[in-house]
Amino acid sequence: MKKKKMIKSEVGMKLVETIEKIPYSTRGRKFEGYVIRKFEQRVTIKFERVKYMPKYERYTKSQTKIHARLPFELKDKINIGDYVQVAECRPLSKIIHHVVVKKIRDGGIKSNENKVEEEK
Repeated sequence: MKKKKMIKSEVGMKLVETIEKIPYSTRGRKFEGYVIRKFEQRVTIKFERVKYMPKYERYTKSQTKIHARLPFELKDKINIGDYVQVAECRPLSKIIHHVVVKKIRDGGIKSNENKVEEEK
């Protein structure tokens, strides 16, 4: 069911895990961001975008938080701090309108469970 692809990037070749068949039909836009919170069935991602303000002739940074459904296949692989891609889908609940499609790269943040294991 899982599919592994080799993707060529500026750094070199890297392995990206994706889900061959997403359980929800995706549509619309795709976003990439960092996981800031992880729950049992969903994650919260945060990403920044730059927007031009014509009045001031400057650029502004704005941050957006999105709640996304976490598929069962990626539940153990995604942790806080990871860089993931989410796709828009039908409304799944009051706040969840996106689903995690793939994990792009690991994050630098370690969870408390990993710190306890390293100390032993």
